[in-house]
Amino acid sequence: MGGTPSLHRTAWHDAPVGSADVSCRHDGLAALRGIIAIWDGRIRLRWKLAQMSRDDPRLIDDIGLTRRQVEAEIAKRFWQA
Repeated sequence: MGGTPSLHRTAWHDAPVGSADVSCRHDGLAALRGIIAIWDGRIRLRWKLAQMSRDDPRLIDDIGLTRRQVEAEIAKRFWQA
């Protein structure tokens, strides 16, 4: 590169931080919070299913699931849908 910076380099380094950058960061954090909330919901649901299955298996029938379905759901990791 010579003494004159390229347009791309100049545009990249001299670009002001604007509301679009802040909005992008905010959207990313909101998406992360949403993912964590989904994971937390799965953890809680699977914990409750395990508790119902152990304490009162009739409740599993009442919600229309089979024992096998409950066991399969409980076995999943929190990131698995």
